[in-house]
Amino acid sequence: MNRLEQIKHPISTEFEVFKQKFDASLQSSNPLLSEVIRFIKQRNGKMMRPMLTLLMAKLCGEIVDSTYYAAISLELLHTASLVHDDVVDESDKRRGQSSVNAVYDNKVSVLVGDYLLATSLTNAALTGDIRLVELVSRLGQNLSEGEIIQLTNTNATDFSEEVYFDVIRKKTAALFSSAAEAGVISVRSSDEMIEKAALFGELIGIAFQIKDDIFDYYSSEEVGKPTGNDMREGKLTLPALYVLNTLKDESMIDLALKIRRLEATDEEIAHFIEYVKQQDGIEYASQVMVDYRNKALDVLPESISKELKTALTSFIDYVIERKK
Repeated sequence: MNRLEQIKHPISTEFEVFKQKFDASLQSSNPLLSEVIRFIKQRNGKMMRPMLTLLMAKLCGEIVDSTYYAAISLELLHTASLVHDDVVDESDKRRGQSSVNAVYDNKVSVLVGDYLLATSLTNAALTGDIRLVELVSRLGQNLSEGEIIQLTNTNATDFSEEVYFDVIRKKTAALFSSAAEAGVISVRSSDEMIEKAALFGELIGIAFQIKDDIFDYYSSEEVGKPTGNDMREGKLTLPALYVLNTLKDESMIDLALKIRRLEATDEEIAHFIEYVKQQDGIEYASQVMVDYRNKALDVLPESISKELKTALTSFIDYVIERKK
């Protein structure tokens, strides 16, 4: 079995049920809304976060209706945030495919994102568990706050890894943390296990984002974005932060600040990327990513079944080995 097959193996039946319920949650009689939703569903990824919710629920009990509703709610909130983020970032691509705002327009994108958000909250309510409603609401706050921190950081003159990880925790890691935590809450597991699940998901999410940031240093149609795309949006990520803080090269610091101000040319960004790669920025970030992978596996209980241990190990290995 490949990685994805290993991940899905313990939840193969339940994952098919989830996909059916997810599709049913997005039915609409409005022609334009239905068209945009079909477009979004065509671009859906592998749904890693719902898989994590189902796996964590199975780790602690049997998957129930509230597990499905929680997984749907979180996936819809995630999808809504991506639709809105593309408007904020003025992106015309998402993982190599046209974004909603590129095909339609910003007005449609914002309104459809709002619809997805409202549908997310409806599914959170259907769990019948106030803790899951609170979890989804808190995630929405974290995603928005993380985006705001990232926007304001473009004016910073230092290169803080602490701020970088703060943004990750409130955005990518919060999604994985909530997905893992929701699964455990849905089967009414212990407070201790809920806490461990949230930490497990957070550690995976941090590794996931570091991998995404490494992609930005390589040109590949599979990845779905051109080299330096983050930098064109004024974002400096872990490989660059490490090199800048380690070597303190004044000319490169000036160039990095220019990138943040959105004043750098494509040639200057390409030069900066090569500098970071030559100074072991990618190697540093990759090692940090692997460290988070190992920390995540250490969180899992010793009593875990072999099947679930294989699935969850494959899950995080897929995160750090993926090609897009």
